[in-house]
Amino acid sequence: MRIKNGDMAVQELGSTGYKNRDDEDMAKQGKKQQFERNFGFLSMLGFTTTMMCTWEAVLFANPTSMIDGGPASLVYGYLFCWFGALVTAASLAEMASMAPTSAGQYHWVAMLAPKGQAVFLSWVTGWLDLIGWWANTAAGVYFGATVTQGLLVLNYPDYGFERWHGTLLMFAALLLCVGVNSIGARLLPKLEGLILILHIMGFFAVLIPLVYLAPHKDAEFVFGTFINSSGWSNSGLVWFIGLMGTNLPFIGYDGPCHMAEEVKNASVIVPWCMIGTILLNGTLGFAIVLAFLFCIGNMEDALGSATGYDFIEVFWNATKSHAGTSVMAALPTALVICASFGFLASASRLTWAFARDKGLPFSDFLSHVNPRSGLPIRAVILCALITACICVINVGSSAAFNAIVSLTTAGLFLSYEIAIVLIVIKKIKRDPIAYGPWTLGPLGLVVNIASICFLTITVFFSFFPTELPVVPSNMNWSIVVFSGELLIGLIWYAVYGRKVYHGPIVESGVIPMNGEVTVESEE
Repeated sequence: MRIKNGDMAVQELGSTGYKNRDDEDMAKQGKKQQFERNFGFLSMLGFTTTMMCTWEAVLFANPTSMIDGGPASLVYGYLFCWFGALVTAASLAEMASMAPTSAGQYHWVAMLAPKGQAVFLSWVTGWLDLIGWWANTAAGVYFGATVTQGLLVLNYPDYGFERWHGTLLMFAALLLCVGVNSIGARLLPKLEGLILILHIMGFFAVLIPLVYLAPHKDAEFVFGTFINSSGWSNSGLVWFIGLMGTNLPFIGYDGPCHMAEEVKNASVIVPWCMIGTILLNGTLGFAIVLAFLFCIGNMEDALGSATGYDFIEVFWNATKSHAGTSVMAALPTALVICASFGFLASASRLTWAFARDKGLPFSDFLSHVNPRSGLPIRAVILCALITACICVINVGSSAAFNAIVSLTTAGLFLSYEIAIVLIVIKKIKRDPIAYGPWTLGPLGLVVNIASICFLTITVFFSFFPTELPVVPSNMNWSIVVFSGELLIGLIWYAVYGRKVYHGPIVESGVIPMNGEVTVESEE
C-alpha cells in the first residue's frame, strides 16, 4: 500500500488543502457537495471500528462455528476470515480513493465495467449492496434484542421466552437508531469517539474477569479439537459452513465508503480507516476467541443454554453471579446497539445516493435532503422500515440469526466481488486506471485475486443450513429472502428502472473532470 502524488491542484495537508482535494474529488465524479464534512480520521475510525464491533460479534456469532467444527473451526475460521477481510478491505480502499462518494461499489462498477454492461452491472451492484446493508442493520438490532431476552431468562426463571418478544425489542432498538440518525445526527461524530472508548474499555472489562475467574481448558482443546454436531458428514463442508459465524465479526468495513461525502480528505482518510479497523478489530476479536475457548467449560452446557447464547452461560460459570454475568453481557449488548447507529447511517447514505442516481423506485422522493438538518431523513426512514420487515423473520424461525447473517454476507460480498473482478480485468488487460492518492501498488493484483477467492467461498457456503435434518424451523431462509428481494429489484429494473437509471448522473451545474465517470446522464 502506498500514497502516491496525483495530478491534483492541492497536495498540502492543511485544512484548506483537504477542502480543495474533497471539492476536486466531487467535481471529478460530477457531484454536488450536499452534506457537511464533520468526520476526521479519528472520528471516522471510531465510526468504523465500533460499527464492526468485532469482539462483540465473536460472542454473538460463535455458536454456528462451534456446532459446525467446534474450537478448530472458530480459531482457524476466524484467522481465515481476518485475512479475507484484510485483502478485501484493501481492494475496496483502492477504489474508494478513486471515487470517494456515498455511492460506493455501484459507482466504481460504473467506472470500471465495459461500456455495454456498465449500466446494468452498476445497478445490480447497488441493489445487492442495499440488500446487505438493510440486513446488516437487522443483525445489529437482532443481537441487541435477543441477548436482552437471554438476560431475562437468566435473571427471571419464570419469564416465558417468546420470539415475538424479541422482535418487539428489535423494533424498539430500531427506533433508537432512527432517533440518533435524525434528531441526534449532528452529535454522531462526537458520539462515535465516545463509543470507541467504550468499545476498547468494554473489551478489557469482559476479558479480564473472564480469564481470571473461569476454569481453563488446555491448548490442545482450543487449537486441536474438531467437533461436528451439525449432522453434516463431510468435515471440510462443515468447516466452510462454520465460516458463517466467523465472517460476521468482519462485516461492515465498507461503511466509511458510504459516509465519504461527510469525511474530510476522504480519498485518503476513508481507505486508511478501512484498513485500520480491520487491524484493530481483528486483534481484539482474536483475543476474545482465545479467551472464550479457554474458558468455555462444558461445551454442551454452553451450547444448550436456555438463554440462547453460549457466552452468557460461560460468563455465569466464571462469575457465579447473576449481577456479574448481567453486567458483562450488557456491555457487548449496548455496544452492538450503538453499532447499529452506524449500520443505519451507512444504509441510509447508500439508499440516498442510489436514489440520487435514479436507481430506486420513487427516487425523487428518496433523494431529498432535509434543508434544516442537512440529512436524508426520508432514506433513513425507508431503511428502518425495510429493516423492520426483515426483523419479522425472527417471529417464525429459530434460525433467524443464520438467515439474517447469510443475507448480509451475500448482499455485501457479492457487491464487493463484482467491483473487484472488474478492476482485476482492467489490471490484467493493462487498461489505464485513474487511481486516487491511495493505492496498493505492485501487489494490487495479487491482493485482488486473493479477495475474489475468499468472497466466492464465503458467499457460496453462506446459504447452507447449519444443521441436519433440515426442517422449517431451522432452515436457512436467506436464499429465499435474498432471491425474493433480488427478483423484486430486477422486475422493477426491467419494467421501469432501465428507462431512468443510466449510471451515476452528472448533477446540474457540475462538470466532471478527466472523464472518470464512464456512465452518466444529464439530470
